[in-house]
Amino acid sequence: MATNSLRIIPLGGLGEIGRNMMLIEYGDDIIVVDVGLMFPEEEMLGVDLVIPDFTYLREHRDRLRAVFLTHGHEDHVGALPYFFREFKAPVYSARLTDGLIRVKLNEHRLLQNAETHVVTPGEIITAGVFEVEFFTVAHSIPDACGLIIKTPLGQLVHTGDFKLDHTPVMDQHTDLIRLAQVGAEGCLLLMADSTYAEQEGYTPSEQLVGEALRTIFVNAQGRVIVATFASLISRVQLVIDAAVFTGRKVFVTGRSMIDNVAMARQLGYINAPDGVIVGVEEMRNLPPAKLAIVTTGSQGEPTSALTRMANGDHRHVTILKGDTIVLSSSPVPGNEQAVYRNVDNLFRLGADVLYNRVSNIHVRGHASREELKIIQGLVQPEYFMPIHGEYRHLVVHAKLAESVGVPKGNAFVLTDGDVLEIDEDSAWLGDRVPASYVYVDGLGIGDVDQHILRDRAHLSTDGVVVVMVQVDKQTGALERPAEILARGFVDVEEREDLVERTKQVVANSLKGGKHYAEFADINTRIRDAVSKFLYDETRRRPMVLTVTVEV
Repeated sequence: MATNSLRIIPLGGLGEIGRNMMLIEYGDDIIVVDVGLMFPEEEMLGVDLVIPDFTYLREHRDRLRAVFLTHGHEDHVGALPYFFREFKAPVYSARLTDGLIRVKLNEHRLLQNAETHVVTPGEIITAGVFEVEFFTVAHSIPDACGLIIKTPLGQLVHTGDFKLDHTPVMDQHTDLIRLAQVGAEGCLLLMADSTYAEQEGYTPSEQLVGEALRTIFVNAQGRVIVATFASLISRVQLVIDAAVFTGRKVFVTGRSMIDNVAMARQLGYINAPDGVIVGVEEMRNLPPAKLAIVTTGSQGEPTSALTRMANGDHRHVTILKGDTIVLSSSPVPGNEQAVYRNVDNLFRLGADVLYNRVSNIHVRGHASREELKIIQGLVQPEYFMPIHGEYRHLVVHAKLAESVGVPKGNAFVLTDGDVLEIDEDSAWLGDRVPASYVYVDGLGIGDVDQHILRDRAHLSTDGVVVVMVQVDKQTGALERPAEILARGFVDVEEREDLVERTKQVVANSLKGGKHYAEFADINTRIRDAVSKFLYDETRRRPMVLTVTVEV
């Protein structure tokens, strides 16, 4: 490996939404930017979370110097509990991000393993050969930051998730002045958020959501229940502001929402007048027109508070006719079915539901095309690398960068595991590193792979047929008729004819066994014969499992 080349290694977040993690390496030093998770897609049956593949970092753990977090959303910090089970390194982030990750690590009983540091924008952290400076960006969460990283070859800019909001809720603007200074000094590489690179124009301000919520609160006759991400602190503040404006009290539900709101109030990120946020008893005694509820569950998560309300089994909140429910987020790709199932159930209970397709109650936290052009114009990088987005977003963003001044051939579209290498004269794509999905399923981390998911999909669509046989140990001949069990395939009692014929197929497959046969050979013969027979008869492909007993 060339020690005088700078290596940029994305382990997640490029070619997908979520799971953001980037390694930056020079000589003997590696720093990490973000350690996020991804929510499973529908075909990932039984999987709870998807996290980055730490294989490359595991092999070079002695070179790990520090972790830098851009902001507190799950797709940027959610995999930290799994990271800290293996690695030790100081973690640097802004104050609210630090608060959120401490809540998360405490839940996993890993807080004692983590060395966390609060950084203010403008402060410079030295980590090996790197000097890292945080700068503020507008996003849908306070204390979101980008990074200016000084390396021996020049300055890098990593925008994190950002947009240009000129009227942000918590007065946090994207620091264009600092970016212009970097542009004037010279920027080697810009890595910029691509999530909304397809969207023309500018992203609307978060203030629009505040105005929409205020209108909803004024017009609602009963309770207003607002569901959003637990980490969307600025959205919670908007709900509190609307409640104060209309004389309502606020009840907070959902474990992660309760923890995050308590932490954000303690740190001063949520301002609520005394008595506005109420407990369970007071909530129960308030008339509906005087109550607002903030809850988790905007993505239809099975165990979230809103899903429990929709299913009628929430401990404290029963949906009433006349409730107004606001889903203040857009469904994450893959979650649409769960979200709209909740919407249907809430309508059935008599509530009025406002969601992204019928009401303007959510704005994106990501820059659209005109904002991306402004950043390019200010920074004027020598090389450009689009980050955070599905493959089409990255390609569209790279083309946009070339259209506003990045030299042709200097915009690199990478996916997870690709390595961008830069030296004093040029940049190129180097060797790939492992960057596959690592599935978290219950307590298991990484013990579910594509083969297991394929088997689960197979079982879920075509069922399973179990063939149990007793064979003679000496000859491999069948001792008695096979037993057939079916689950999720056909009703065995109704299709006795099919079962009897399947038994005959098993017997035929073992005819001619006049000498000792290997277990593996017997199982393969049975499985192949039964699979072919059942497909010919039913045009279905159940998973055929064989249980062979020697006697």
